[in-house]
Amino acid sequence: MNKSLPILDLAVLVVYLVAMVAMGVWFGRRNKTPDQFMKAGGAIPGWAVGLSIFGTYVSSISFLALPGKAYATNWNAMVFSLAIPFAAWAAVKWYVPFYRRSGEISAYEHLEHRFGAWARTYAVLCYLLTQLGRMGAIMYLLALALQPMIGWSIPTLIVLTGVTVIIYTLIGGMEAVIWTDVVQSIVFIVGALACVAVLWLGLPQGPGQFFEIAARENKFSLGSFDLNVTQATVWVVLLNSIFINLQNFGIDQSYVQRYSTATNEREAAKSVWVGALLYVPISGVFFLIGTLLFAYYTARPELLPAGIKSDAVFPHFIATGLPVGLAGLVIASVFAAAQSTVASSINCSATLFLCDFYRRYLRPGAGDSESMTVLRVATVAFGVAGTVMGFAMMGVDSALDAWWAVASITSGGMLGLFLLGMISRAPNAAAATGTIIGVLVIVWMTISAKWPAALGQWASPFHSFMITVIGTLTILMVGLLVSRLMSSATVAATGVDSNK
Repeated sequence: MNKSLPILDLAVLVVYLVAMVAMGVWFGRRNKTPDQFMKAGGAIPGWAVGLSIFGTYVSSISFLALPGKAYATNWNAMVFSLAIPFAAWAAVKWYVPFYRRSGEISAYEHLEHRFGAWARTYAVLCYLLTQLGRMGAIMYLLALALQPMIGWSIPTLIVLTGVTVIIYTLIGGMEAVIWTDVVQSIVFIVGALACVAVLWLGLPQGPGQFFEIAARENKFSLGSFDLNVTQATVWVVLLNSIFINLQNFGIDQSYVQRYSTATNEREAAKSVWVGALLYVPISGVFFLIGTLLFAYYTARPELLPAGIKSDAVFPHFIATGLPVGLAGLVIASVFAAAQSTVASSINCSATLFLCDFYRRYLRPGAGDSESMTVLRVATVAFGVAGTVMGFAMMGVDSALDAWWAVASITSGGMLGLFLLGMISRAPNAAAATGTIIGVLVIVWMTISAKWPAALGQWASPFHSFMITVIGTLTILMVGLLVSRLMSSATVAATGVDSNK
């Protein structure tokens, strides 16, 4: 399947892309200071920040991969969404007040106050590497999915995504990111619901046929409830979700930076609930699309090419099963999901470069004009780097697996370090020891899955979803243990408990 995009669909897509750039130019009028560029002046209403948080959750990976998962298997991955309200509650109770009252725009500055400069720099480097991998994977997978739909080459689509996002992020800063997120969130919600309607009404025997086929094939199952950590059981996915979402809301700059854009703490808390509670049903819509696709093509198998992969079924339906015009809207929705995440990554990476590297190590007294120059240069640099990473992903066997491997190693240790600082009085040495051992465990669990059979007995027995869980707990437990041992040694030597 490879075709040129019909004129009407092309017009819808072009109008959408031009509108995004125009919004960046519009908001760029007020974008004169670092505070405005990084925090939108702290004047954004909570509902808009919430839609932006929601947009950060839903990347093109989610838009295309979740239906593919539901089509191929069941609703097991939906369990991930069920833990989000718990993480949102924790964010509202602890994270939002902590960051709002600290007045720090960087999510990692407090780590220096707690453990020293190494902790701050380690966390920032982990975040930046994670975001580069994420941007590359999203842009490449977006191009891979859209190429057969619209006939443009993969490099062209990667460059198109990178250039449009760089332009409106560079000109409009965080305010443009948030308000384009609002529009993009609405676009891909409408696009997803439109797909549900067309699939639902397109079954030969009516909507009842959907439930008949789905129930017969057990497509609504959440998976196994066995206590088995080697498989993606409900409990393993739930554990992974709790840790990942605590990490998202608690230490991910893409979320933390948005807390400071809201007008006050109450609006920031509202934004968390809006983003979290909106994602749960919308993720359900994506799984519903996958199940509807299964029923649709089970009832009409002649419409599906032989041997097509599950992840390619939804793009095939968009290209062949949607009316002209509506297909353009859905393609714009896929672009929207990608642009929302990439724009956030670029702006937040530039913010960290200014706050945690330039002002921290090079020019602590940098003024507004100099800081704006650094922010703009960093925005372009990270945007270009993310685009280059998209090209690099073309050379790997699985871009999604490559990004997951990078993310597991680079971000897996951040939550453990944060929690250690929050719930204990562990000293610098204990935190460093816990982090080193935790990262080594994470690396082992990540790379041992690819070891040759001869080394199989030394491979991790856990499912990959347990990497972040075990890595976080290792850092936390080792840090607490070393802290206790150091305290006991101090008591033995001086009679003073350093933990009191």
